[in-house]
Amino acid sequence: MQAPDLRDTRLLVVDDDRQILRAAQIILKQHFAHIHTLDQPADLTHLLVQHEFDVILLDMNFAAGATQGEEGLRWLDVARRLAPGAKVILMTAYADVDTAVNAMRHGATDFVVKPWDNTRLLATVTAAARHAQSDRELRRLQDRQQVLDAHADAEQFPIHGESPALKSLLAQVGKVAATDATVLITGENGTGKELIARAIHRQSRRRDRGFFAVDMGALTESLFESELFGHRKGAFTDAREDRAGRFEVASGGTLFLDEIGNLRLSMQAKLLGALATRTITRVGSDRPIPVDVRLVSATNLTEAELGDPARFRQDLLYRINTITLKVPPLRERRDDIPLLAAHFADYYARRYGKPRLRIDAAAIARLREWPWPGNVRELRHVIERVVILSEHPVLRLDGVLPAEPPPAPRPREEDLPLNLDELEKLAIQRALARFEGNLSRAAQALGLGRSTLYRKMARHGVS
Repeated sequence: MQAPDLRDTRLLVVDDDRQILRAAQIILKQHFAHIHTLDQPADLTHLLVQHEFDVILLDMNFAAGATQGEEGLRWLDVARRLAPGAKVILMTAYADVDTAVNAMRHGATDFVVKPWDNTRLLATVTAAARHAQSDRELRRLQDRQQVLDAHADAEQFPIHGESPALKSLLAQVGKVAATDATVLITGENGTGKELIARAIHRQSRRRDRGFFAVDMGALTESLFESELFGHRKGAFTDAREDRAGRFEVASGGTLFLDEIGNLRLSMQAKLLGALATRTITRVGSDRPIPVDVRLVSATNLTEAELGDPARFRQDLLYRINTITLKVPPLRERRDDIPLLAAHFADYYARRYGKPRLRIDAAAIARLREWPWPGNVRELRHVIERVVILSEHPVLRLDGVLPAEPPPAPRPREEDLPLNLDELEKLAIQRALARFEGNLSRAAQALGLGRSTLYRKMARHGVS
């Protein structure tokens, strides 16, 4: 990894002698782009609250005739409290070993004697800047590892299925993964949108850099910026230490924003700003931090809901949906149900210490008929309950599923097409799905003769 440019280091020089401040600026500006000077130490508290610095050059004696350094040590304590990440270099014209040792004991990084040697001053500041930079990167890596550890024990299931709908989706995943294009994954709750996001990451160039998921639906507006962009110590009541946000820890890898459609418009505006500039600023900081993430988002909102400006910003939508992938509901991939059920049965048998289990044919038939409003997640929970309750190696569904399945979820009115031909096609598809391809029962439900249904299927291209 290329070392960050030290020119971006932020320096603060505090001295009541303006000639000293000018001299420091002349020497240091050739190597550092951001130098702030302060000739009134009383303003230091306000300045450190408002701005972030990497290195602080601090005089030890401000009052006339002072030589013992008590003032400098007092202001050093202030700097350590308000800017714990900054490296403080103390300056004095009255140097001795005891003063230097006392300064180090109070937390100073180094000590410079005035009048200074220019080469020595530059070397001291450069070393402190590198130290601050290394500490910042270490904290970012620690925050990154903390996020990874928090998700290490989460259940991860592979994608199972051979249905045409799933195969088509996975083929699209393979094409999209090789790029850095933003991807929006849509689909009902429980269809496995995060699994698709992880599949994109595993096949991408960023697969070795980490996958970081954020449940946007769980973020309150007050925690939104802190969670995504991070915060400085003291930025708010519970900010007890500097913390990197998810954009920062995911830099170089993939950031998955789940349930992005649940964000309020005010929060969407802040997210848009980060995506547009590819930089974030921690809460309580004035330092912009560049980030490099591959963004994958997911939502259960429909196309109509996403297209409603009162619900979702259209400029943000254009940023996140370079490619849109729709995950089909389980009722549209019923051929995958036996494979999924068998996989979950094996998984939970191992988890709960049971012998290898199989599902009897009658149970499989009932699973295939079930409408699964909760999709794959609901199927997984049903199989888990069956495994826990079963006392036999052959799994049955007695007492787990009701005798009669609930009606399949009806499309919401706003999702229905207005074109009559499209409505007729949709009605035929729903009837065939409900009756598992039984043409006689589908025709009866539609109020058509079997031959008429054949003709309409051919006209609409329904197989």
